[in-house]
Amino acid sequence: MDNTGKVQKARCLAKVTAQESLADGIYSMWIQAGEIAAEARPGQFLSLYTRDASRLLPRPISICEIDREKGSLRIVYRIAGAGTEEFSHYRAGDMVTVMGPLGNGFPLDSDGKRKAFLIGGGIGIPPMLQLAKELKCQKQMVLGYRDRLFLNEEFEAYGSVALATEDGSAGTRGNVLDAIRENGLQADVIYACGPTPMLRALKNYAMEHGIECWLSLEERMACGIGACLACVCQSKEVDSHSHVHNKRICKDGPVFAAQEVEL
Repeated sequence: MDNTGKVQKARCLAKVTAQESLADGIYSMWIQAGEIAAEARPGQFLSLYTRDASRLLPRPISICEIDREKGSLRIVYRIAGAGTEEFSHYRAGDMVTVMGPLGNGFPLDSDGKRKAFLIGGGIGIPPMLQLAKELKCQKQMVLGYRDRLFLNEEFEAYGSVALATEDGSAGTRGNVLDAIRENGLQADVIYACGPTPMLRALKNYAMEHGIECWLSLEERMACGIGACLACVCQSKEVDSHSHVHNKRICKDGPVFAAQEVEL
């Protein structure tokens, strides 16, 4: 805590304890970072720094799982460039510089009486796993893939799972809304993370059906702490920092109430 009373985000050297490939270009990594794990909540993310000094900016990666007892965090990420390509070669015992936890996570249902959709699309699926573990209500997971599945079996311990694939190789052919309709699913609240077209469609679906909806936005980030304004989205209200109709995804989000943002 600094002299303003604000808690400073931890930047530390963390040890990789395990890494495996889940699918083509998709990797799962566990790291030991006790101070970060103690504070982390579902929907928050980490910034990982590469070893290459020419790459100044960290890579933001959503938290997939939190083991507070062991002081460990799991990230599941897709290789998208040189930085994540480097991370994919790390092995147990390697060290990585990490900052976090960053951003605002999902609100947790306090009464546990509602039925919830936990909807993930592509690399937006991993952050829904810790939410599935901590959310105390009836959960229906709806997971959307292009083709190859990953993590779907791990969700089965926390509720029903419906799948959608673009090529029809598993579950419903189509998208997550197609899977919801085909399986006749209903819910009182939506929690979702994935590509913008999916989130836009879910926002419209929630508005049509009068359902509370929380969206975790995916966006390229630079600083990860809200200083640079590189990751803004349009908002209904004027942002107190930038004084325009924008919100900083890394600082004000990545989780927003659907009605807060324009997609």
